[in-house]
Amino acid sequence: MEGHGFYKLPTGTEYRGALWDGMFHGEGELFFPNGIRYRALWDRGIPTQGKFVFADGLEYEEKNWHYCDGYDRRFYTEICSGFKPPGIPQLTNLDPPKTIPEGCYDCGDGFYNPETRVVVDYKFTFLRNADDDEHEWITRTCRKAGGGRAEHKPKP
Repeated sequence: MEGHGFYKLPTGTEYRGALWDGMFHGEGELFFPNGIRYRALWDRGIPTQGKFVFADGLEYEEKNWHYCDGYDRRFYTEICSGFKPPGIPQLTNLDPPKTIPEGCYDCGDGFYNPETRVVVDYKFTFLRNADDDEHEWITRTCRKAGGGRAEHKPKP
């Protein structure tokens, strides 16, 4: 594979850009199934410069990154559109947030069912089985069905 092309990986991630000797080489972009993009300059399959662009348009900058840095805890949508009136909370970057199925948690890339220990994306496509550490983290920290967050139990 050489020249400008398109390559789809088994994970659903797509590459569009320059290829050389079967490798990403030159300018190219990865498109992830969750809407994230990674634009990069590649050298024989290795990115030498690059930038992540999240599905909501937020661009990650390795230097001078100030988003959710401890001083400013606003969601990106709040930075772009401003705060809601007092008394109307914004619980996620998505507004309104996705409705969590009964008995499940929103773990950031999809929903987690603690009974089956399965994570599905927001379209209910299987993503992975959660191991013990992920199960403990999700049930301790993530927003759960019923309009709240987990109990914020301290890590044992």
